[in-house]
Amino acid sequence: MRLLLVEDDRLLAEGLSSQLEKAGFSVDIAHTAKEAVVLGEQEDYKAGVLDLGLPDGNGLDVLRRWRANKVAFPVLILTARGDWQDKVNGLKAGADDYLAKPFQTEELIARLNAIMRRSEGRVHSTVKVGRFELDENRQCLQIENGIEHSLTGTEFRLLRCLMGRPGHIFSKEQLMEQLYNLNESPNENIIEAYIRRLRKLVGAETIATRRGQGYLFNDSV
Repeated sequence: MRLLLVEDDRLLAEGLSSQLEKAGFSVDIAHTAKEAVVLGEQEDYKAGVLDLGLPDGNGLDVLRRWRANKVAFPVLILTARGDWQDKVNGLKAGADDYLAKPFQTEELIARLNAIMRRSEGRVHSTVKVGRFELDENRQCLQIENGIEHSLTGTEFRLLRCLMGRPGHIFSKEQLMEQLYNLNESPNENIIEAYIRRLRKLVGAETIATRRGQGYLFNDSV
């Protein structure tokens, strides 16, 4: 659930970042077009929020650069209210959705989750694997016997990553990239600690270890 937020208004960016993190995202912030281009091409993001008015260039040029270089994560652009031409140009340049300023953070989060679901070929706001169902809106895990577990932000992001691609082996490095932003530098052992906590909820056999490779969510259990 790693996200790139491109916004030159530092106060707005910090406020949005805080709200997005509460909603289950790990957020990197870029304040300039130059930063946005580099981060978008180098890092592995699940989605991006892109303001069009940047101090050193137009956000649309950033988007065109990303798409020309095969950067495919879904992008939501922020536009001035009523400027329909920005919306049209953004969608033509490869944006997946738009939101006019000023906006409610709840709508931004809902739209982000929607474009991410579409990019993953899903319709509902839940990720279901076997007898487990992860509710993105409520950040909780439901098991088929009716038991429900609330999750911390980090637990949710880790489980969302694993359940998003059941059977796929994720290395510790890949999981760290999705759980934490560039300003954080936790020890890799933190992944093991969270894996142990999640196994208490889903069972040790459900999150399997592949020695020397990483972890996978076992959809056959």
